[in-house]
Amino acid sequence: MKQDYFSANNIKYIDYKDVSILKKFLNPNGKIVSHKRTGVTSKNQRKLALAIKHARFLGLLPFVAR
Repeated sequence: MKQDYFSANNIKYIDYKDVSILKKFLNPNGKIVSHKRTGVTSKNQRKLALAIKHARFLGLLPFVAR
């Protein structure tokens, strides 16, 4: 089983401004990858999804990548 990326790297707060980390959890089309594939805990997956959506709204991440 994969280990949670955020607990492994001792990241307490998933920041929407940290685009380089958020991009790791998007597939090439810009969709959020499921926690089953990434190994992130369900709690952190929810925080991650909110951070990605916040970053998309502010224009830091694309809604769709072409």
